[in-house]
Amino acid sequence: MIKVAIVEDDAAIREAIKEYLDLKENLMCYTAHESVEAFLAVLNKDNAPDVILMDIGLPGMSGISGIKLIKEKYPEINIIMLTVYHDTHKIFQSLCAGASGYLLKNAPFAEIAKAVEIVQAGGSSMSPQIARKVIEHFQTGKDTKYESNLTDKEKEIVSCLVDGLSYKLIAAQENISVETVRSHIKNIYKKLQVHSKAEVIKKSLTGEI
Repeated sequence: MIKVAIVEDDAAIREAIKEYLDLKENLMCYTAHESVEAFLAVLNKDNAPDVILMDIGLPGMSGISGIKLIKEKYPEINIIMLTVYHDTHKIFQSLCAGASGYLLKNAPFAEIAKAVEIVQAGGSSMSPQIARKVIEHFQTGKDTKYESNLTDKEKEIVSCLVDGLSYKLIAAQENISVETVRSHIKNIYKKLQVHSKAEVIKKSLTGEI
């Protein structure tokens, strides 16, 4: 059972998503709040969710600031942004802060539920419009002058991480074992001097790899 939390200030949207997710056999939306502050007031290690659906434009603290606070204390929690914002700046701010997915609020409820399952399995999920913006970012950033000491294989694995693939899917795509994937990722962390997948993705998105 995947435990889901919702942070959304629109009560109608919040309750509608909660009711839909609760109908799914493998999902349970056990808490829903209108602000990051209200959610943090009840969050602790005993009731931490597996996945949070987080709006960006919230009363008080923004969802992006909320990601940073939550991930610092609970790095294992996966966060999916669910928002009306589709500008590149907010997309990359969210991903660099540690979001595992980015969906627009016009996404069907079934797509939202599927996104929860995907990120909990170690992947990433984005609305098609958002994925296109990420692709365009890479296509227009090919002249970046940064260099890294990663091997070609390690760079391929970084690309897989950015694409949101799980270790198992990376192993299948690269025709190597899951343990070999883990070994490569350990070396990538060491070479880039980072400690998480989110930091690797951030460096990739900013052209440092």
